[in-house]
Amino acid sequence: MHEPHKKGSKLSDVILGGQDGLVSILGLLLGLAAATSSSKIIIAGGLATILAETLSMGAVAYTSKMADRDHYAAEREREVKEVKEVPEIERQEIVDIYSAKGFRGKLLDDIVNHITSDDKLWIDTMMREELDLLPVVKRDVYIYSLIVGLSTFLGAILPLIPFFFLHVHPALVTALVLSVIILAVVGVYKAHMTLGKPLKSAIQMVVIGMGAAVAGYLIGLLFKV
Repeated sequence: MHEPHKKGSKLSDVILGGQDGLVSILGLLLGLAAATSSSKIIIAGGLATILAETLSMGAVAYTSKMADRDHYAAEREREVKEVKEVPEIERQEIVDIYSAKGFRGKLLDDIVNHITSDDKLWIDTMMREELDLLPVVKRDVYIYSLIVGLSTFLGAILPLIPFFFLHVHPALVTALVLSVIILAVVGVYKAHMTLGKPLKSAIQMVVIGMGAAVAGYLIGLLFKV
């Protein structure tokens, strides 16, 4: 039952990092290309931005997940205290939760008795059903941070690759075409995984990316040398 949700979650992590990396670097590349005709300057600026963006996104992913982990721990500690100090109130909350699910009579009593007979099960149930919180394992924090960081790096490095092999203007056109294709493919795949409309999703992704690119290009024109 949980596997599809895991895949969806990892997909959103990859899209988050990859789209952020690609859009950010694309805007920078167009800005630099508008301001200078030096491939070395563009590559140096691109690599510096990619490194900073990758580390930044990985760090943000780590701190956000650690905040979720700390929040879960604090809420669980509160539930442990309440189960010990006001068990009758906490028991009634279990009754209310499962009554809302449609359980009645002896079946409801059996469920409540079973859950409240085990403190760990009781608290786990309160965390999941009342607070809608799941534990955050530290290993998952590292995996999440790594996924976001790597996807940011991959999304950002792809538009920069043409500048290693082509002159500025051909490289710029290649980077734009490559970025449009990547964004469109990601949009279609996202729609496939989320039952959305492929064409609409692809257009949304491309428009977002090209919007950032145009903004970068216009800024670069202001400082053209």
